[in-house]
Amino acid sequence: MLLQPKPKNARSKRFLTNREAKVVENQKTAIFIRGSTTSQVILDTLKDLHSLRKPNAINFTKKNEIHPFDDEAGIEFFARKNDASLFAVGMHSKKRPHNLILGRTFNHQVMDMIELGVEASKSVSEIKAKVCAVGMKPLMVFNGEQFSQDQDMMTLKNILLDFFRGDVADKVSLKGLEYVITVTAGPRTPTGGPGLVYFRTYTTTFKKSGMRQPRIELEEMGPSLDLRVRRVRYVSDEMWKQAIRVPKELKITKVKNIGRDGLGDKYGRVHMGRQDVSKIQTRKVKALRKRLDNKPRKQKMDTSE
Repeated sequence: MLLQPKPKNARSKRFLTNREAKVVENQKTAIFIRGSTTSQVILDTLKDLHSLRKPNAINFTKKNEIHPFDDEAGIEFFARKNDASLFAVGMHSKKRPHNLILGRTFNHQVMDMIELGVEASKSVSEIKAKVCAVGMKPLMVFNGEQFSQDQDMMTLKNILLDFFRGDVADKVSLKGLEYVITVTAGPRTPTGGPGLVYFRTYTTTFKKSGMRQPRIELEEMGPSLDLRVRRVRYVSDEMWKQAIRVPKELKITKVKNIGRDGLGDKYGRVHMGRQDVSKIQTRKVKALRKRLDNKPRKQKMDTSE
């Protein structure tokens, strides 16, 4: 673990202050690390994922002797040095060919990570299609019931959402959705092993539809990856509680008898005392007036002939 240095001037003090814990944290930075031995498939995959993650991404071009599942010290060193919360490590070996590891850190310590094998891939340079602008927020779609039932797939979904969620925004313009990321979970193998996960990226094109909303067409942009889950390291309960803790300044003060429904609409509840309907002042109609006696009214006889 690196020792916290003391600032020597105002510039270094501002730099260290920027790295301290805040009520509203900075945008998460991702580091893309190249292992000691890699393949061209892994290099292209890291390059394409780095381009989707820009500008909050750092790409390491030199080889590094690093094995996250065996020793976490290397990842924690790079995370602290670059103030990164996300990491991707690419490596290649005979035992685990075309290996891609995605993970997250909390307080510069490894929180959770998942190891994926790249079974097939198409890079952006191979597809040669229109590419989205840098720093755009994607629309993410997850297909398959495994993402809500299988623990490994739920971890993969959580990590991918953290990787590509972009800036936090209350509203997004329709024209600002330049590309879509779809992640589809394939069926399991006949032996019960994990199935393939299809990672696809598309750019959007708006066409005239004759209506107010345009017709949207998707064109494959890349990267296009067929992944298979290999190893998973889950987050501990104690670290997870610390990671999702909301500061007091951001907690919404609960107002009595006022709440919100599932769609975010605000509604209130009003409590009233017991009402006596007989004492309510209503319109005085002669036909509804209560008689003091119970004698029936005399009907006038018709004397006209």
